Amino acid sequence: MSKSAPRPLQSPALQSSQVSRRSFLAAAAAVSGSTLIAGCGVPAADASASADVGAVPAGTIAGEAPEVTDLNFGIIALTDCSPIVIAHEKGLFKKYGINSTVRKGASWAAIRDSLSNGDIHATHMLFGMPIASTMGLLGSPKRPMVIPWIMNRNGQAISLKASLKGKVAADPKALKPIVAAAAAAGTPMTFAMTFPPGTHAMWMRYFLAAGGINPDRDIALATIPPPQMVANMKIDKMDGFCVGEPWNARAIQDGIGYTAITTQEMWPDHPEKVCAFTGEFAEQNPKTVKAVLKALHEASVWLDDLGNRPEQAKIVSAPTYINGPQEIIQGRLLGDYDYGDGRTKKDDHYMIFSSRHCNYPQQKYVKWWLSQFRRWGMVDEAPDYDGVCQQVLRPDLYNEAMQEIGFQHPGEDSTPETLFDGVTFDPAKPEEYALSFQVHSRKDG
Repeated sequence: MSKSAPRPLQSPALQSSQVSRRSFLAAAAAVSGSTLIAGCGVPAADASASADVGAVPAGTIAGEAPEVTDLNFGIIALTDCSPIVIAHEKGLFKKYGINSTVRKGASWAAIRDSLSNGDIHATHMLFGMPIASTMGLLGSPKRPMVIPWIMNRNGQAISLKASLKGKVAADPKALKPIVAAAAAAGTPMTFAMTFPPGTHAMWMRYFLAAGGINPDRDIALATIPPPQMVANMKIDKMDGFCVGEPWNARAIQDGIGYTAITTQEMWPDHPEKVCAFTGEFAEQNPKTVKAVLKALHEASVWLDDLGNRPEQAKIVSAPTYINGPQEIIQGRLLGDYDYGDGRTKKDDHYMIFSSRHCNYPQQKYVKWWLSQFRRWGMVDEAPDYDGVCQQVLRPDLYNEAMQEIGFQHPGEDSTPETLFDGVTFDPAKPEEYALSFQVHSRKDG
């Protein structure tokens, strides 16, 4: 939880802005062309499995039952899919009236398209993806999506190939002369991220730019699905990548790369993945969404007990989820970081799922993403920062769900955030921030 004292939840009836935003979503919803999600469905766990997590809550009383009971959830093979997996495996979805099936997607594009066409109803998703889909940016068909829940913070990293050990670590300025030499030789360096509007793309772009490297001009920036990162580095197809765990730890185990910097070193407690729904589904099925959030809350509290993390690692290591060794997943979940180049660290900012006010859908994070879309020329002019927040975020559903289970939280947080390069983001001045960077790709100069 945040260090600030909890305050009572505001009544959703006071949030008048929801009316116009809901009207927008209802009017704008349209089904796009899609790609079927790849992978296998995992059947729902028995409700008795949730006995170690909590008793049946008031949210299951008459009148609060979900409108839709059979839900398909999407995930990508990353450690931060854990809240969905644990809620499923521990019977927490069933406890709140949801018969869950978990489907592993082949890529973030497949996840997006499967959510759009209704093959899945809720999904593990990169923070920037619902924003891009709602706005129709970066190749995303325009399909309103909403964020009522942030799933986790921290726990990603930027990995570089082994030949760069001793040359580049956490300071990206050391990378600039190497990038320049490669470009001059006609062999530009290649770096990878997992999806253009997503978190890994923004962390990689921010890291490179902090070293004076323009990711759109000075290097090649490729899109690679998370499970394919290590294989592509192994065959020398890339010089570095940004991805979630366990793939950074796997690069070290396989001897092909090392961790230059973790994303929590770039921005402590940064937002990472969300649980996303289409705007249309959330409008039509608010009790279903709230049931999902209640289950995710219990799963997330369970996950933030470090004593449960070995069991977490074992569960998500299964072939139906991450399909990787438990020990590789477990180490960084406990904050034990071996960077693979001689540095080691016991990190207090390991991946979190519930603590430090993790889950509330904060406006400032959407505004930060929009500022980076602006910085990198992904939008042609200043976006409607406040309007997009109203379209994408659903704090009303979060508030109602938490109120119904008696969980109090601090609410909206608009404090500025300072990243590792010393630049401070003030959410009250997002456009000023977007225009402040010397390294950018804005079309208006």
